[in-house]
Amino acid sequence: MTRVRTAVIGVGHLGQHHARILAGLPDVELVGVADSNPDQARAVAAKLGTAAFPHHAPLLGRVDAVSVVTPTVHHHEVAAAFLKAGVPVLVEKPVCRTVAEADELIGLAAAAGVPFQVGHIERFNPAFEELSRRPIRPKFVEAERHGPFTGRSVDIGAVLDLMIHDLDLLLSLVRSPVRAVSAVGAAVFGGHEDMVNARLEFENGCVAHVTASRITRHPKRRLRVWAPEGYAGIDFVTRKLNLVQQSEEVRRHGLRVDQLDAAAKARLKDEVFGRYLQTLTLDGDRKGDQLTAELKHFVDCVRTGNRPRVTGEDGRDALALAERVLAAVRSHPWDGVADGPLGPGGLPQPAGYLFAPAQLARPDAA
Repeated sequence: MTRVRTAVIGVGHLGQHHARILAGLPDVELVGVADSNPDQARAVAAKLGTAAFPHHAPLLGRVDAVSVVTPTVHHHEVAAAFLKAGVPVLVEKPVCRTVAEADELIGLAAAAGVPFQVGHIERFNPAFEELSRRPIRPKFVEAERHGPFTGRSVDIGAVLDLMIHDLDLLLSLVRSPVRAVSAVGAAVFGGHEDMVNARLEFENGCVAHVTASRITRHPKRRLRVWAPEGYAGIDFVTRKLNLVQQSEEVRRHGLRVDQLDAAAKARLKDEVFGRYLQTLTLDGDRKGDQLTAELKHFVDCVRTGNRPRVTGEDGRDALALAERVLAAVRSHPWDGVADGPLGPGGLPQPAGYLFAPAQLARPDAA
């Protein structure tokens, strides 16, 4: 079998892992890596036994597919150059800076007839894959994505850096247009927003609360779904899926606690989970990491011409929803009046300190 010639454009924190995984796939030839930092490109190339380039242009005409992992501001320029040349592209999220840029890339991919995939990696998390295969119709969803400040991705804020993952997952699960968006966020360090909470109302009646923070000491990435079919909880860090559903007895006859006799009420605490509610925990941690699964899927789409699991249109729709969240964040009135302070940078001045300096001896995490 002829190996697929690939390259990775942008080999910083995440891009070097794209390159490492692609170099290790038996049906892939990593032709080269490119980065605006020549030292970084050479270091990654030397480690993987490939060529280093300071720019993406020399790789045009040398590859069958490319992974674009540059800062978001360069996604459109780099992806467009390869799509115009008829080369399939995987571009990291967010797909572009604007919906207009994303639409142009979608058009270029369609004109060339090549796969165009967006790197919404959580779609390949084994726990989410398990949930996607089950008959669930979400009606209330809570999504939390918290992480420590890393100093990376400072060209965008928490919405495009973190929350966009969960916005994509919601659109994939709920499959209904979003009717209304409200949101509040704060720029703790100045510049872009560092923490955001959004409420989404879908046309099919589903309501979602989505929170993202990049200034939390301990990482947390979870999704909780309530539906007529039951409850589903995903921990994206441990790749575990917890499912709860009504037992056949409850589905057929219901459960009226107020009609139980004293003995039955006394047993209820011990019988809720088992007799009335059934639970199942699925552990996807042994199924491999999602970045490898994502890249293998991309290579397969390059070989077969199949439609990627996460298309350019999916990336565009997640970006469009993220822009609505950002618009709501920027217009939030902190004092409840339109002519008062607005947006992530308008947070009122502190009224005082929450604790005395002497208590700093034990800086337990929140």
